Amino acid sequence: MSHPEFELSRRETVASLKLTVETYRHRVTGARHVHLAADDPHNAFLVAFLTVPQDSTGVAHILEHTALCGSERYPVRDPFFMMLRRSLSTFMNAFTSSDWTAYPFATQSRKDFDNLLRVYLDAAFFPRLDELDFAQEGFRVEFAEPESPDVELVFKGVVFNEMKGAMSSPARVLSQCMSEHLFPTTTYHYNSGGDPECIPDLTWDGLKAFHGRFYHPSNAIFMTYGDITAAEHQARFQEQVLARFRDNPGASSIPDERRHPAPFAIEEVYALDGETDTSEKSHIVLGWLLGRTMEMEHLLNAHLLNGVLLDNSSSPLLQVLETTDLGASPSSLSGLDDSGRELVFVCGLEGSEPERADAVEKLILDLLARVAEEGVEPERVESVLHQLELSRREIGGDGLPYGLKLLLNALTPTLHGGDPIQALALDDALNALRERVADPDFIKGLARVWLLENPHRVRVVLKPDATLNARRKEREIARLREILAGMDAAERARVIERTQALRARQEQEDDPEILPRLELSDIPSDIPIAEGNEAGKGEMPVFWFKAATNRLVYQQYVIDPPAMPDELLALLPIFSTCLSEVGCGGRDYLQTQAHQSAISGGIAARMGLRSSVDDLESYRCVFCISGKALSRNQGALSQLILDTIDTARFDELSRLRELVAQMRSAAEMRVTENGHVLALSAAGAGMSRVAALNDLWGGMAAVKRLKSLDKSLDDPKALAEFAERLERLRDLLRRAPGRMLIVGEEEDFADFGETLAGQWGGRGQAVDPSGGIVVGPLAGALKTAWATVTQIHFCARVHKTVPYVHPDAPALAVLGLYLKNGHLHRAIRERGGAYGGGAGYDSDSGLFRFYSYRDPRVEETMADFQNSLEWLMAGKADARALEEALLGMIGAIDRPGSPAGEAKRAFHDALYGRFPEVRRAFRKRVMAVTEVELRRVAGIYLDPERAGYGLVTNAEVMEGRLGEEWIKRTL
Repeated sequence: MSHPEFELSRRETVASLKLTVETYRHRVTGARHVHLAADDPHNAFLVAFLTVPQDSTGVAHILEHTALCGSERYPVRDPFFMMLRRSLSTFMNAFTSSDWTAYPFATQSRKDFDNLLRVYLDAAFFPRLDELDFAQEGFRVEFAEPESPDVELVFKGVVFNEMKGAMSSPARVLSQCMSEHLFPTTTYHYNSGGDPECIPDLTWDGLKAFHGRFYHPSNAIFMTYGDITAAEHQARFQEQVLARFRDNPGASSIPDERRHPAPFAIEEVYALDGETDTSEKSHIVLGWLLGRTMEMEHLLNAHLLNGVLLDNSSSPLLQVLETTDLGASPSSLSGLDDSGRELVFVCGLEGSEPERADAVEKLILDLLARVAEEGVEPERVESVLHQLELSRREIGGDGLPYGLKLLLNALTPTLHGGDPIQALALDDALNALRERVADPDFIKGLARVWLLENPHRVRVVLKPDATLNARRKEREIARLREILAGMDAAERARVIERTQALRARQEQEDDPEILPRLELSDIPSDIPIAEGNEAGKGEMPVFWFKAATNRLVYQQYVIDPPAMPDELLALLPIFSTCLSEVGCGGRDYLQTQAHQSAISGGIAARMGLRSSVDDLESYRCVFCISGKALSRNQGALSQLILDTIDTARFDELSRLRELVAQMRSAAEMRVTENGHVLALSAAGAGMSRVAALNDLWGGMAAVKRLKSLDKSLDDPKALAEFAERLERLRDLLRRAPGRMLIVGEEEDFADFGETLAGQWGGRGQAVDPSGGIVVGPLAGALKTAWATVTQIHFCARVHKTVPYVHPDAPALAVLGLYLKNGHLHRAIRERGGAYGGGAGYDSDSGLFRFYSYRDPRVEETMADFQNSLEWLMAGKADARALEEALLGMIGAIDRPGSPAGEAKRAFHDALYGRFPEVRRAFRKRVMAVTEVELRRVAGIYLDPERAGYGLVTNAEVMEGRLGEEWIKRTL
């Protein structure tokens, strides 16, 4: 039953997802409500608006930030971040996409859900949009010395700095270039996040007008998931929002893009500061528009074609992109984008040269012509259909809560007039797709009509430019000087007054009791932890966890690596990546890739590493090979994992050369996306054995080492020696002790057991007399800076503390949130303009870590890390600060994953001694932490003289502003 102000449009049960989809429309405003009714107390909500910017000022993005800075009912300065501290939410955020803005959350607590819903609804529909919040979150001009009207002006602002960081990524620049030229007339032409050179064109009045136009209920979609009924949700929507609106101007819409009469090519540049050699650094990609996203048959056809062409290395298009000598690796943009009104298909190369553009285009079009003429093997089509079925059936929730993931899956087609039920109830659509592919000309026709004969095709060549950032900086300085020159004394005084007003606003202490909150008494007394059983097959331990997996099986083979030479130890992450990408079981790599796709959701290998729960000098490293499959394919999956570890072949040298090139490209792309992680890695490498290994395998030095390896493998002798080292690693690992994890439905376990006994029963558990991986002497606390191509910075400071079961560990864990909530967020994000920053205790390494992300400052942020401790010792926090930190810590501990994810977490925690009773004891001690303990542990462990420091920055800062005490390195 629905609320009287809503009318039911459709209701349909989706048995495969164990839910019922209900769609409603508000009678007065036309607001839409999509409800996924499920027997699940993990409820999720979002409200989304079609937002259609007509410039690159980032108005939709800045509005998303500013809307969360106070509302009519909750006129506090920072309700979003304050609610993060007063909630047990499993997810809270806001998103700006290319054509929509959404405000989602999820929680397992009904009281929490009601609290968050009140705040989110008021923020979205009735925000204050204060001019000072616009200045803080968007952009502002200030004097470089805030009180001095005779010095230079500077731009500041959270989004301004965030987008400087985002647009430092070549992949982001390439994506924006492609979108700009594929969409010459519609909103996708513009940078919805904001171009840093255009953001200062936005005005406060323009921001408010954008909200008035697009944040109306007629342009809104409310989406809910879980066991709260649609009528209950609608009563809240009506009472808090919809009753105040009496009109229905109609939802906004985006037209189809005007088609190009013929393909064309463009060239653009990206910043590559300080590089003298820019060869082999260009990107060459082709892009097409393929039609409307909301037409489900069309969408599934596009996903099928994308899978047939690019699913794995044996797919025809991906194969030619990986094996050609025209570039280093396939473009990271390659694939189908269904996030907007129209589908975009992109493919191409990175690590190329502009003069090869014609040859790259010919390579791609020739391959597509071959597919259009000859088609592809039926087995390849069946493999893609299998992948669609597997992804359809899997119950997720390890990154994003499952219910929220389903809502986002249905959001884009619903916003553009499609049917959300069709977007979720795909069984019939997939059956119809199977019927269509029975026609041998079906794939041929898609390739011919959508790609070969489609004139709306763009070729983008993105070239490196070693002086681009310098020119951007010159333009920014010139613009600021022009602004300053146009100011009279009164206008300069107003800039200072606004700076002072913003600082006063950032320092003001709002009454947090305006906002709803949870009490500590609302925290559940216990945490559910998955439990499994050990039952060996032969001499090998097998751990069985039953979970509601919708008839999928998850299998992992976990090995204890032996001691090894340094040259092999450093290669372990590269070996991990290569292992599932080469041939095995008597198959070459192309046959293996095809086989993987046909029977599984893929095979992956990774390293796991944690310190002992009671001794930081002791640690455990495991090597894990994992896979998932439909339960009917469990036997084939198990054999594939066995083949992978026992018979992986490293004699296909050209394949290894391709893989290393791809790894290098991906690693370089991740630097500006994960710079804070890399800065933390550099800061902690000398202070913890676990941190030292993590830095060896994934820090900036590892990226640089990967670059050198990639360059060296052009020498055939070096390539052969590299392959020989990988073979040595394989042989070491396959002889090492191992154990098996199986997660699935209990009714399948009997069959699984018989399979394992036949395949793995005689393997046994060998004893390795050489012991495990050994870490050499630690360097101690150091200051390490890395220079790369970036306009912003990532700062870190770390301290060696205690292991997981030490009595002080819970207080250190709470201290991180206490410092972030009480001081660091305000100092680093609000005043400093960084996108984020904080602190936390890492129990894996035993380090307490401060960090900032996409930060315009360096020295000031490092000072703020210390200032937060002085604030702590001064005891200036309000009475609620500790309670909020405890809520946040328990929320992080209790955050659930998918059913399979919870089982895997329990198994791996136990491997490292974090048995259920140990985890529960830590949680109980967290609840008992006091403010006195926080100050005590800070005084004991967080001495700045014993800290390690890390910085990812640019060459100008590293050479011009860092003293001799810093170790300076260049990527």
